[in-house]
This record gives sequence, structure tokens and C-alpha cells, in this order.
Amino acid sequence: MPKLLFSKIRINEFKDLLQRFFAAFRSFLQSEFSEENIEFWLACRDYRETTSPADLFWKAKEIYQEFLHPQAQRQVRRLPWAQTQSQDPLVEVRETLTQTQHFNMEPDDRRRNKNLGKNFMCRLQCMFSHSTSERLSLEDTQQWSQSMERLLESKYGLATFRTFLKSEFSDENIEFWLTCEEYKKINSSFRMSSKAKKIYEQFIKAEAPKEINIDYYTREQIKRAVKTPTLQCFEDAQKIVYGLMERDSYPRFLRSDIYRSLLESLASDAIKG
Repeated sequence: MPKLLFSKIRINEFKDLLQRFFAAFRSFLQSEFSEENIEFWLACRDYRETTSPADLFWKAKEIYQEFLHPQAQRQVRRLPWAQTQSQDPLVEVRETLTQTQHFNMEPDDRRRNKNLGKNFMCRLQCMFSHSTSERLSLEDTQQWSQSMERLLESKYGLATFRTFLKSEFSDENIEFWLTCEEYKKINSSFRMSSKAKKIYEQFIKAEAPKEINIDYYTREQIKRAVKTPTLQCFEDAQKIVYGLMERDSYPRFLRSDIYRSLLESLASDAIKG
């Protein structure tokens, strides 16, 4: 690119270009079922930016189980130079876990999390107080960690997950998934056509307000399908988005302050009776 032309590109536009390139690269690797290396790299980058010893423990444990354990589902390949080191990198991770697993939170942190859990629990119960008599329970909240499917089946779980994603400015995937669930209930062909175009404009097309991270082939397939929409025209994109949330957003949610503090608050109430 000529220097004169390059100088006219604003820094923000260049950053946006890099982000789009990176998103496209991740999508490409996912389409080839070979995204474990880039996901491992991102997890390590996030780990290096962590300052809380408690968070270091949970992140180190997750990285080990997901990428480094001999039976890990997304085990990364170790380079030859790494295999010649006197210290096995797997042992280093185990030592990291051992060094941090006995960490106790400071009193201020405990009080802050307790208040966060109490406040959010009140918000959830107020949110559904007019529509149901079912109250948020510790048992139900604990079951959210069994699977993302179990989390989304719970109205309280879904509301908590959406709040967490909004706090990270990454709620476009769950909003798209929920919109697709509603779309599949449409009976009118006229409403289907109108809704399909709206979904495409909001989530699918390039530079959409809530553009989701899907591969080029799926995006183009949907672009053609919305011209004569069916109930299945967003199915592939919905599966991709669900998989992304299950692999990325859901594990982070289980480690989040909002979920852990909610559990602590409910457990405290259960003990008090």
C-alpha cells in the first residue's frame, strides 16, 4: 500500500480492519476444526493480563483441562523445542494450580461479592415477580453449571447469562440465538419474510449493528435464503453461534463474579434457613 494512501487511513479504521481480519481468521480455523491453537493463544493472553490470584487459579485450571491435559478435547501440539526442556510445561501448569488453590479472598472482596450477589438476586426476583410464583433457588442455580442447555432452559439462568454478556459488550450471539428461536415459531409467510429480512439486516450482513461471527459461506447462504425464507434459513448460523457461546462465553460466565457471587448469596441464605 503506498505511504500516501496509508497515511489517510485513520487509526480507528485500521484497528477495525485488524479486528475484522482476526475475526475472519478465527472463523476460517473454526470451519476447518483447527481453532485450538488460536484459542489457546487467546486464553494465554487473557491469563497474562489477570491480576487476581483467585482468577489466576480458575483460568490456569481451565487452560490445563482444555488445552494441555493429555486427554484434553482441544489439546495443542507441543513444539519440538518445548519437549527438550528439563521442565515439562504440563508440570508447570500443575504447579501453578498447586500454588494458587489455597488462596483466600480478602475480606473486602468477600463483602463486595456478597453485596453483588444479593443485589442481583433481588433484581432477578423482581424481574419475574409478576409472571411466576417460582423463586430462584440454590439448587437451580447450581444446575446451570451442568451444561449451557440447562442454563438457557432456566428463565433466571437466561436472564443472568444475558446480563453477563451485556456487561462484556458481547451479547450479539445470545440475542441472535433467541431471535432465531422466536423466528422458528412464526406461522405467517408474510411475517416470516419481514422477520427474516430484519434478522439479516441486524445480525448477518457485513457491518450489521449486531454482526455475529460466522464464516463467509454461511453468510452468503443466508443472503440468498432470505429472498424466499423458510423456518430453517438461519439454522446453520444458529448452530455456529451456539457452539461459540458454549466454547467461549459459557465457561467465562461460570467463572464470572456475577455467577459466583449469586451462588454465594443463595448458599448463605440456605444456611440461614
